[in-house]
Amino acid sequence: MILTEPEWQAVLLSLKVSTLAVLVSLPFGVLVAWILVRCTFPGKALLDSLIHLPLVLPPVVVGYLLLVAMGRNGFIGKYLYDWFGLTFAFSWRGAVLAACVMSFPLMVRAIRLALEAVDLRLEQAARTLGAGRWRVFATITLPLMLPGIIAGTVLAFARSLGEFGATITFVSNIPGETRTLPSAMYTLIQTPGGEGAAARLCVIAIVLALVSLMVAEWLATVSRKRLGNA
Repeated sequence: MILTEPEWQAVLLSLKVSTLAVLVSLPFGVLVAWILVRCTFPGKALLDSLIHLPLVLPPVVVGYLLLVAMGRNGFIGKYLYDWFGLTFAFSWRGAVLAACVMSFPLMVRAIRLALEAVDLRLEQAARTLGAGRWRVFATITLPLMLPGIIAGTVLAFARSLGEFGATITFVSNIPGETRTLPSAMYTLIQTPGGEGAAARLCVIAIVLALVSLMVAEWLATVSRKRLGNA
């Protein structure tokens, strides 16, 4: 199966966007999951709802909100452009941002479930033995959360890889700049004679999804074995 240069561009851009989206989201995902599980404060339910809102909103609505907020004349985007020269709308950076927003709830949910399963008595025992808060987190909590972090990372990567609605609304469908794999498939389906190329991209998408799931399962198995031997 030979891909043309535009098809390769779409595949590589999707991998770039998905990878960057996961790397950017992961620290915030762990932090937000920790806040939702271990902290009690007014407005916690509202924060939880806002984080999960992209799961229930139409992706086009999310893309429109991103355009209003982060566009060149948006109430946040105009300051980013004036102060730092950064633009998100109609650029690959905007595709990363859209993927982050759409995949973040899945990542947080998986990490949160893993954190809720961590026995607080283990952390309390470590604290009574003199371990500091950060040491307890790094040596006890984080390893026990690792399967959930892996699951959340894979879910976020897969969601980012398949993101279409918010991306095409926020950054359009510019070849070589914002045309990701789903956008390329959409374009090819609308093009006479493009069914073959769309089918090739479909196969690539399936292979990437299967590989990511297999890698996640392998990593989760390795982490469980290490925890069992610890």
